[in-house]
Amino acid sequence: MPSFAYQAKDSTGKSVNGVIEAENERVLRAKLREMNYYVTGITQKQTTGLNADVGQFFQRFQGVNEQSLVVFARQFATMINAGLAMVRCLDVLSVQTEDGVLKPVITAVRREVEGGSTLATALGKFPKVFSPLFVNMVRAGELGGILDDVLNRLATFLEKDFNLKKKVKSAMTYPAVILVMAVLIVLFLVIFIMPTFVELFNGMHMTLPVPTKILIAFTNGARNPYVIIPTIILLVVGFILFNRYTSTKVGRRQFDSFKLKLPVFGMLIRKVAISRFCRTLGTLLQSGVPIMQALEIVGKASGNEVIAETVNKVRESVREGESIAVPLQLSGLFPPLVTQMVAVGEETGNLDGMLAKISDFYDTEVEYMLASLTSLLEPILILIMGFIVGFIVISVFLPLYQIIGNIK
Repeated sequence: MPSFAYQAKDSTGKSVNGVIEAENERVLRAKLREMNYYVTGITQKQTTGLNADVGQFFQRFQGVNEQSLVVFARQFATMINAGLAMVRCLDVLSVQTEDGVLKPVITAVRREVEGGSTLATALGKFPKVFSPLFVNMVRAGELGGILDDVLNRLATFLEKDFNLKKKVKSAMTYPAVILVMAVLIVLFLVIFIMPTFVELFNGMHMTLPVPTKILIAFTNGARNPYVIIPTIILLVVGFILFNRYTSTKVGRRQFDSFKLKLPVFGMLIRKVAISRFCRTLGTLLQSGVPIMQALEIVGKASGNEVIAETVNKVRESVREGESIAVPLQLSGLFPPLVTQMVAVGEETGNLDGMLAKISDFYDTEVEYMLASLTSLLEPILILIMGFIVGFIVISVFLPLYQIIGNIK
């Protein structure tokens, strides 16, 4: 579909510029009139075939930015609350969004809504952009007539979920950089610096210390294609087999269970999963999604097969008219604090409020744990890096001391 750059004025006389897709100029003018814009100029944007093809190719692999979805939900809620028609809201959102992946999706959703579909049905046709959580909350908001409130809750949920992920990634960035730098330094020394010393030591025909022999063996191996190529092939094959195994239900469950049992990191992963479970379930219940449907969505969105199995047991318990807290307690994954607060929430009829408090508490716990973990990892990684570099230096200088001693 062609893109048009337009210049217009709104109802207050303020100049408005933008780029929008339309079937032709006539359709675009009609669309801008619906938005109460007075059109002063329209120019069709020309894109070369190569550039367009390249852009479309890369967009296939690019996901929608989570912040763009947050802004989309917030702006949508504001316009719905102001009384704007849904089609017009989607028109304005398609113009305003700067996300190259989200823009055509909003345009397609507008067409579906304009054709008579509900908003939830239209969003559900783009599962890679709008999750089941997003779609079902919108459906509940449409049925209950509180779409603006639901969209605001959804934006808040996405914002908190995004901030939690960002905190985890930020905490792991520094240790990862240190580790990569250590590996690069070792490779540089072994591949470019050490061969000169190896030739020197071999030419001296002397008895070398054990550390030097180990370093020479490692250097020769790192430069030998008969060692490097099979090693790379084995690593690639191992990675592919591991991915295939973890893509199966059994493999994914075993790997998720292994992650939860890791020292330190396992506790961090568990706290993040608990926080996400409570926030997702609480947001869905607060938005009016039925409990059984909410639990199904939570299980799919958990990202951990062990957590998903626990949620399925909770669904079976609820289906039989029993409590949510009991299967959570029997799973052994949820601490007593969580199960007791859930039980209190069920008894008082304020389960969604209790779940929100639990998720906020565990967000704080994750933040403190990340700070502690980062402060602990930094000196450990620096010590490891110092040990590796020190080993290389000692391995080089020990034979040099022998050579100097022989000369004297």
